[in-house]
Amino acid sequence: MATTATSWLAKDASVDGSIHIAAPILQRKRLYRITKRCFDIVCSFFALVILSAPMLVIALVVALDSPGAPIFRQERLGLNGKPFWIYKFRSMRLNAEENGPQWANEQDSRCTHVGQFLRRTRLDELPQLYNILRGDMSFVGPRPERAYFYRKFETYIPGFSNRLMVVPGLTGYAQIYGKYNTSAQDKLLLDLLYIEQQSFLLDLKILFLTVKTMFTPEATEGFEEEKSKAINKISRAEEKETVSA
Repeated sequence: MATTATSWLAKDASVDGSIHIAAPILQRKRLYRITKRCFDIVCSFFALVILSAPMLVIALVVALDSPGAPIFRQERLGLNGKPFWIYKFRSMRLNAEENGPQWANEQDSRCTHVGQFLRRTRLDELPQLYNILRGDMSFVGPRPERAYFYRKFETYIPGFSNRLMVVPGLTGYAQIYGKYNTSAQDKLLLDLLYIEQQSFLLDLKILFLTVKTMFTPEATEGFEEEKSKAINKISRAEEKETVSA
């Protein structure tokens, strides 16, 4: 059963400006984990077979659009901080991080013309079906990040690494209710909300909303309202528990 109290929700900022977030309560659901993994294997395999031709076309278009390999790989952190190589269709020009790692944004000037379309429709993520088949990732879960950003965010959001408690995913709460300009703190709160409430039905709902977002980009404009509803609802529940205690 999913928990309703959000013990991890930050209430106050410390004197140094950092926000402390405790680890979420992770429910040990053996049947859920087995079902989820079976779903990931079967669906990612058939998706790779069905989408192999469109993916080859996308790879060709990327290669013709700008210099460089069509497939981009980067080291990310997975379950319990284990590193793995994530694969994407290249959406940025070569040497996009010549000045060091940078957080991508919606109107990123480093993107190629084709890359902007791929990122907007999220087609650049299709090669990650291979990561899902391998077990590096799942269809649903917190998006994997680089070790560099984990170290960076931990300095002012202690608890950011709690996202590593579960297998990272292709999509999640932060992707359907967030945008490129959504703060790391807000994305973290949404990820932790998913970790505490995760279930197979919730995963199916998130997948459905992800597909909806891909075909109706304006759906992401409802982030602030939807995110506020989700977090405020559980915040009120926690306040009632505190008053009754």
